[in-house]
Amino acid sequence: MTRAIHPDELPDLLQRRLLPLDPASPGVPAPYSDFDLHGGRPAPPAGLKEAGVLMALVPRETGLHLILTRRTDTMPTHAGQIALPGGRRQDNDPSLVDTAMREAHEEVGLDPALVTPIGLADAYETVSGYRITPVVGLVRSEPALTADPREVAAVFDAPLAFFMDPANHVLEQREWNGLQRRYFAMPWNGHYVWGATAGMLRALWMRLLG
Repeated sequence: MTRAIHPDELPDLLQRRLLPLDPASPGVPAPYSDFDLHGGRPAPPAGLKEAGVLMALVPRETGLHLILTRRTDTMPTHAGQIALPGGRRQDNDPSLVDTAMREAHEEVGLDPALVTPIGLADAYETVSGYRITPVVGLVRSEPALTADPREVAAVFDAPLAFFMDPANHVLEQREWNGLQRRYFAMPWNGHYVWGATAGMLRALWMRLLG
């Protein structure tokens, strides 16, 4: 499966092939994970933490653009990495959809009233013990975004079609905790998108192609 998805195809595929908005049940193994390129994952650790991220899509003349962030260099984990707005589910979040919307508002000032959630992408399990559910939402007008300086060093958007082209999915590896870790990277315009963020985007590409 190597076909790129044209920008004009994306709106229809997103409407037809995303998962329903009903949140996935906690504890169910995620279809994709950080371990996929290493011959399978170990058993999920006890107390897997649920998280939600927002794939916020802004309509532009050239097609849908995805809102991304660069985490600050002072964050205790994943410092400086490119990420989707999101975070851990709180006890008072009714669903993971609410988690993703709340976190996007806190991190980049995205007004939830401007976002229409249209479905879920496949959940993704990280080596750090998170089960992340991506929520896909359409932003109805050009948003005024303000990064929270405690967590976000920069906020930008990139063409979704770039990430939906397997020619831009680069397989790389680096040493992590004494082991060679293989992962996908999707460098765009000076931004190095890799790890879980790239993994979730690749999983979205596979879902949309069916």
